[in-house]
Amino acid sequence: MNDAFQVHSDPELWEELGMDVARFSGMPPMLTNAYKNIFLSQHNRPEKMSYFDDMVANIHTGRIREIYDAKKGGKPVIGTFCVYVPEELVVAAGGICIGLCGGAQGSIADAEKILPRNICPMVKSAFGFKVGKICPYFQVVDLVYGETTCDAKKKTWELLDRYVPTHVMEIPQMKRERDKWLWLDEVKDFKAAVERITDTVADFDAVADGIKTINAKRFALQRLNALRHHNPSPISGRDMLLIEQIAFYDEPVRFAQKVHELCDELEQRIGNGVSVAPTSTPRVMVSGTPMALPNWKLHFIIESAGAIVVNEESCIGTRYYKDLIDESSADLEQQLERLTERYMKIDCSCFTPNDDRIAQVLKEYEASGAEGIIDYCLQFCHTYNIEAVKLREACEARGIPFMSIETDYAPDDVGQLQTRVEAFLEQIRG
Repeated sequence: MNDAFQVHSDPELWEELGMDVARFSGMPPMLTNAYKNIFLSQHNRPEKMSYFDDMVANIHTGRIREIYDAKKGGKPVIGTFCVYVPEELVVAAGGICIGLCGGAQGSIADAEKILPRNICPMVKSAFGFKVGKICPYFQVVDLVYGETTCDAKKKTWELLDRYVPTHVMEIPQMKRERDKWLWLDEVKDFKAAVERITDTVADFDAVADGIKTINAKRFALQRLNALRHHNPSPISGRDMLLIEQIAFYDEPVRFAQKVHELCDELEQRIGNGVSVAPTSTPRVMVSGTPMALPNWKLHFIIESAGAIVVNEESCIGTRYYKDLIDESSADLEQQLERLTERYMKIDCSCFTPNDDRIAQVLKEYEASGAEGIIDYCLQFCHTYNIEAVKLREACEARGIPFMSIETDYAPDDVGQLQTRVEAFLEQIRG
């Protein structure tokens, strides 16, 4: 374990951002201890993970300072809550796009002073970060872009707008041809809203550059995910999850470069027979709801029990990067149509029917070389909870070991989950 690792503090910057500095000052040491225990305790990690370790060390300082300085230099900051919000258009208009989903228990009490308790913990965590003034990313944004993928979200945006300007993007609940045109209109509205904030019109060339930039980031993640599928795996599931989470707040060009550098090292490790776990290690795929940073709970439990996570079918995983946008458009209208078509391929459980997601899970299961699926659902996420019924049936029909888990961010059920995961791994080994 690297005892020198430390998540850095910058009270002066936090004060400038209008944060509750006294309260937030306890966050860096807590994150330091968790990170050391979950990540730096691993053996034989790739050397190029040092960049991503450094991103966590500077998560509340260096990266925030970088974003804040760019903002003061005229680059507006757009916060988003879903992989359906097209970050290509933020980049095209000269803005900075960062994800704001919350994955921590500590801010939920702030949210529950206003919101009902029996809604999604991710929604409560994010909202609590803002109302409690305990997230520098929430404090630095100029505009928040929400969407209508779930009832808890779309009603929370009405309240969030009291604290920060919030624009809502309507996501159709079906994928018919008529829904494509509705979605295209929403994309155009989003482009116009971002342009108003940036005071820039994103023309054909600017949109082309934005598409190329985000395509490059997604392609780097595709390459990394394909390499981790090798058996034995050259990288742990925990480290892959961390990289996927960092993708939502790092600078995209630099991020893609660093991911490719890591991929180069992993290719060398595969060639030299270097791995993080033996070939006989049970291989688990995780599907379901997203795991926003710093939600590392399930991966830590699975890998501490002696398995390795080899794929994430979630918004923090392959749903975010499995599809690219065709870059050969002839004009702006075609660019926006192809962008819309790419986003319509994301298989969120908000859609009905959603058989494409079941097929995608099975496809990724085969590609990853997994030996079982754990479907992860946050409490009160009704669409994913119900869709787990069809996913279980599909897995049982193919003899795929399957287990569904419903949990939140609190540590109360860790012991119970450990017992269930261990039993599931015995089923795989058997």
